[in-house]
Amino acid sequence: MSDSNQTVNDMVLLKQLAKQYPTIASAATEIINLKSILNLPNGTEHFLTDIHGEYEQFKHVLKNGSGSVRRKIDEEFGNTLREKEKRSLATLIYYPEDKLSMILAEEENIDDWYKITLHRLVQITKRVASKYTRSKVRKALPKDFAYIIEELITEKAEVEDKEAYYNEIINTIIRIGSAREFVIALSKLIQRLVVDHLHIVGDIFDRGPGPHIIMDTLMNYHSLDIQWGNHDISWMGAAAGSPACIMNVLRFAVKYGNLATLEEGYGINLIPLATFAMETYRDTDCSAFAIRYNTDYNTKDLDLDMKMHKAITIMQLKLEGQLILRRPEFNMDDRLLLDKIDYENKTVKIGDKVYKMKDTDFPTVNPDKPYELSDEENVVIERLLHAFTHCEKLQKHVRFLYSKGSLYKVHNGNLLYHGCVPLEADGSFSEVNVSGKKVKGKALYDELEKYARRAYYSKHDIPKKKKGLDVLWYLWCGPMSPVFGKSKMATFESYFVDDDEIKHETKNNYYKLYDNEDILNRILEEFDLDTNTAHIINGHVPVELKKGETPLKCGGKLLVIDGGFSRAYQDKTGIAGYTLVASSHGMWLIAHEPFTSKDAAIKNETDIVSDSILVESYPVRHHVSDTDVGKEITESIEFLEKLLEAYQDGSLIEKANDR
Repeated sequence: MSDSNQTVNDMVLLKQLAKQYPTIASAATEIINLKSILNLPNGTEHFLTDIHGEYEQFKHVLKNGSGSVRRKIDEEFGNTLREKEKRSLATLIYYPEDKLSMILAEEENIDDWYKITLHRLVQITKRVASKYTRSKVRKALPKDFAYIIEELITEKAEVEDKEAYYNEIINTIIRIGSAREFVIALSKLIQRLVVDHLHIVGDIFDRGPGPHIIMDTLMNYHSLDIQWGNHDISWMGAAAGSPACIMNVLRFAVKYGNLATLEEGYGINLIPLATFAMETYRDTDCSAFAIRYNTDYNTKDLDLDMKMHKAITIMQLKLEGQLILRRPEFNMDDRLLLDKIDYENKTVKIGDKVYKMKDTDFPTVNPDKPYELSDEENVVIERLLHAFTHCEKLQKHVRFLYSKGSLYKVHNGNLLYHGCVPLEADGSFSEVNVSGKKVKGKALYDELEKYARRAYYSKHDIPKKKKGLDVLWYLWCGPMSPVFGKSKMATFESYFVDDDEIKHETKNNYYKLYDNEDILNRILEEFDLDTNTAHIINGHVPVELKKGETPLKCGGKLLVIDGGFSRAYQDKTGIAGYTLVASSHGMWLIAHEPFTSKDAAIKNETDIVSDSILVESYPVRHHVSDTDVGKEITESIEFLEKLLEAYQDGSLIEKANDR
């Protein structure tokens, strides 16, 4: 671009900026304000992944900021409070309403307790608010108590007897009967301020009972981003109208005894499916379709659920077969197995080997046309398709996933993604045919995300939408999908073949090579990141602590923070998940103990942080100027300074203040 064009474009921008800052004084004030923000400490970032519907543990970790609240209590009070008092204060901050109900029933001198507790909460609030501008804190204040809280946490140089001033405010709060509500307001404000930004690195859905509760919670969170996991992708595909994705969502729900999530959480009518399964599979052996239920599961539904489980699985295999046949570019012919069954000998040919099958009793499968749906199956699928695509709550949640989410994110010098960057054995980026052209590395992510968005947003371009829907399914389970990262999803083998070797899902070469610094540097460079300072933050594959695995790869350049949040993984991993906290001082991995229940946490004042691993300690404290927001602010300052120059040299005329 020529200098003259640049000058013209700058002037257009400056004229727009002048509407917001019409005087020299207003522009100068904003420059001073923005400069001061750059010098504030960087806000705390909180990273969670692989939540898998475990809403109680998720909400607890969110409330305690993976130990961030407790660290602030320790910093503020040191040895001046006993351990029991610190635990009690922390529990109050996490669950103020519930904890207060217990205290009100037990405490003899409640006014005295309120006086002590309010002083402590004000001290913690001051500490957690100190990282932010007064304007940002003011926006976070609860409406009913905004003025009083601001008075209590703001130093007032003009007041001579500060202690008497603050004491009188607190005494008045207690005297007029507002102490309970004020404790709750302060506790929730501390929760709000202790973490500045939340990253969800994939897999909110499946296995656990409350993904809809988690989504409601996230939609009310103050600042977050989401990197889609393959389980999220499956639900996105179901909401967008992919029959294959709908069957996967249903299969996981019935397999883990969580149909209530769909029926009660989302209001999806499963009666047509249940009726079909009960009639069609009435006299069919369904023993291979066991339900992994927990103590909340009503076992009277077991027989029906097993029939539904089988019916769903057969429809899924048919739909996936149709999809693979119409998308040869997906290179997934090895998953076409319904046509490899020998019903007479009850065997199946997988690759070059023949395996005995545990079950070949498939009343809806025509051996001559195994991927053809029966008329009854087509009716059920049409009804389910309508239910998923017209479910208001599910659509609201999925729109939120699209608006806040992506396949990867570069944030404050780090690279976040759920699964992997597909690699060849030599460490080079794998080329994948997505749409008639081969792409790899970052371009693969970008191309797949483009189609994932088309699946949901292309309302009138039907071919684009259909291709997008099929790509969403590929992202869920395709061999070169960066959010899946395995050679195959062995759904067929896991149900019908009793051979562990053929069930094995080989991980992408990425997982063999992610301790190699040269490989990780190549990935970071592909996403335009500094190989000396950047980290890759990764989920998807549980860290098996029992086997001596570590979440720190390549000396901490890559961090795997899926340690088994889902109860289904905890026997395998030995812990209940890793989370990551990055503050202005450094980065910490947090290992969590299994969470029993919210009631136990309140009653016993137990937290679930078990261990903290220092990943990196910054030699110099990080400030807002070191962040992505800092870069944007610096750019704004540069334009504001140009605006000042334009006012001062007469290129623009400042407008007089209205009187």
